Amino acid sequence: MDNYSGTNNYNYDNNSGDIPGFGYDTFNPGANSYDGGQSTYQSNNDYNYSMPTGMEGLMTIATEKVVAKSFIFMVVALVITAFAAMTTSPITAIKMLSGGSFFILLIAEIAIVLISNAAIKKNNAVLAGVLYTVYSFLTGMTLSVIVLAYTGTSIALTFFVTAGMFGVMAIIGLTTEKDLTKIGSICLMGLIGIIFASLANIFLGNTMFDLIISVIGVVIFVGLTAYDTQKIKQMAAYSTDMTENSLALFGAFQLYLDFINLFLKLLRIMGKRK
Repeated sequence: MDNYSGTNNYNYDNNSGDIPGFGYDTFNPGANSYDGGQSTYQSNNDYNYSMPTGMEGLMTIATEKVVAKSFIFMVVALVITAFAAMTTSPITAIKMLSGGSFFILLIAEIAIVLISNAAIKKNNAVLAGVLYTVYSFLTGMTLSVIVLAYTGTSIALTFFVTAGMFGVMAIIGLTTEKDLTKIGSICLMGLIGIIFASLANIFLGNTMFDLIISVIGVVIFVGLTAYDTQKIKQMAAYSTDMTENSLALFGAFQLYLDFINLFLKLLRIMGKRK
């Protein structure tokens, strides 16, 4: 969830904001960069290297190790999240998100993000992978409360719709010849806006405003999916055997957050409450 500057709010009612991971991209503090700098992976012209584009190059791009591993790691994280959500008692999740327990969880997830960021920069894929797994499990535990609010059928339907939208935008990100940097920047600014709007609506409790925020959120995370996928393709062009796992984990984290947040926003719109 791309900078993690927001606030995690897991109260699944009409007054809550669904932005797990404390915003969206502290894991990537720079603009489209791996080391916090500006556009580290946008220097194709300097290296006279270009990835294949268009549908004819999709299979070539998809088999790039960083790209392939990013999607594999993302799927694994989603499986872990789903397992945690299904096996965690909703009562336990509610207790975790109430009182002092909520702040402990908040601090723990912020710490995971910061330490993961440092591990990626130091190319410590093992530590980053462990933290990524823990984060996925904690997210699943907190998401288990949606079982209390929504029917199983609507949750399943929303998941498949999310997967379809995510897949289409990922393909666009991998195949388009258009630079999506500007779109990504606009989406990131929009993300900051809906984070503050969601926080404000906790106090306002306006159902219509919540729906509007969710619709805008869907648009934002659809755009970020394409942007982040293109960014992973760019990273793959300059990866080495030594850095591919770290870069793939970084990419997987972005994709995971895009998917989870897109799912939550769609669930707010499509989900049928019990």
